[in-house]
Amino acid sequence: MDLKTSLQQRSQEIRDEVIDLRRTIHANPELAFEEYETSALVKRYLEKVGIEYDDQVAKTGVVGYVKGKGEGKVIALRADMDALPIIEGNETFYRSRNPGKMHACGHDVHTSSLLGTAKLLQEHKDQFDGTIKLIFQPSEEKLPGGASVMIKEGVLQNPKVGAIFGQHVQPFLDTGRIGVCRGMYMASSDEIHLIIKGKGGHAAQPQSFVDPITIMAQVISTLQTVVSRMADPRVPSVLSFGRVTAAGATNIIPNEVHLEGTYRTMDEAQRDKAHKMIEDIVLGTTRSMGGDADLRIVKGYPVLFNDEELATRSRGWISEYVGEENVEDMDIWMAAEDFAWYTQEVPGHFYRLGTRNESRGIIHGVHTPKFDIDEDVLGLSTGLMAWLAIQELSRS
Repeated sequence: MDLKTSLQQRSQEIRDEVIDLRRTIHANPELAFEEYETSALVKRYLEKVGIEYDDQVAKTGVVGYVKGKGEGKVIALRADMDALPIIEGNETFYRSRNPGKMHACGHDVHTSSLLGTAKLLQEHKDQFDGTIKLIFQPSEEKLPGGASVMIKEGVLQNPKVGAIFGQHVQPFLDTGRIGVCRGMYMASSDEIHLIIKGKGGHAAQPQSFVDPITIMAQVISTLQTVVSRMADPRVPSVLSFGRVTAAGATNIIPNEVHLEGTYRTMDEAQRDKAHKMIEDIVLGTTRSMGGDADLRIVKGYPVLFNDEELATRSRGWISEYVGEENVEDMDIWMAAEDFAWYTQEVPGHFYRLGTRNESRGIIHGVHTPKFDIDEDVLGLSTGLMAWLAIQELSRS
């Protein structure tokens, strides 16, 4: 039996085992850097299938090592483990047992899939040379991101990783379909926290005070030029404010207005320039109108760039495994992902795993209380990732 057929067959044979793992993780969600039970489950399973691991990394992180029959290259496979602070709205028997916490972004799928992949790789380790690092990462959902911590603690070294793969659920793709994108794929993501300071008082006497609401309106309007007039129009960028708080009333001008927003782009150099532009506009506008401002820009995840050569190779391998008719070339996406930290260090490919099934009512997006997956995908996700890993290691 050839390797592809063997992986496809074994992936289906361990499907129910992986589903059980996923349901256990889903029912017991843990937030960023609190993934103690999830980490313990990962370690128990790796021990069960005979894989060595290191758990002295990033607090709750675990790194497994599958070693082939001989010396060779080193690649990494990554799964994230943390949940979100969301109250689950599903009524499945495996729904969250931890109030206010939910696996609403599919990290239960990523972790259980990588465990299944680990088992398949261990079973087929005589068919490749080299080493595969299995990265079970905490805190994808919370800055600074578990990936950055793991990198600082050496996860890409000793032995040095030459390439990395990650997969993520995609509820807008039907189960069985795989989404790929070469080159820039996901945006950097920075938080903007702004306090505009004025001098409040009675709304009937605006001439006696400094109205921070009027300043706020001018600031928001002028800041849009950061994207529309100051940024390279060939580079996608977004500047949005999602929260504005002014504790005044119909007849009260407040002293302050609080704003929170996000800046996202697909270019790291443009990102740095935009931060300076935002600062200049905020301070210049507020002071010219008699007020002042406190501005804090929290730098988040960088641009996620899928290495062109690696992504091209893996797209071909994905097509071989699932059929060309089940591969979808995806456009850039302005959301952010901390897998981007890895792609800043080594060639990486981050691809999408279709999990939608309209006939079963599985249609809800990530980060929503009703998110769920078609678990049939767990008969595909494990073998596909093992296939990509072995193909990349076996490449001459």
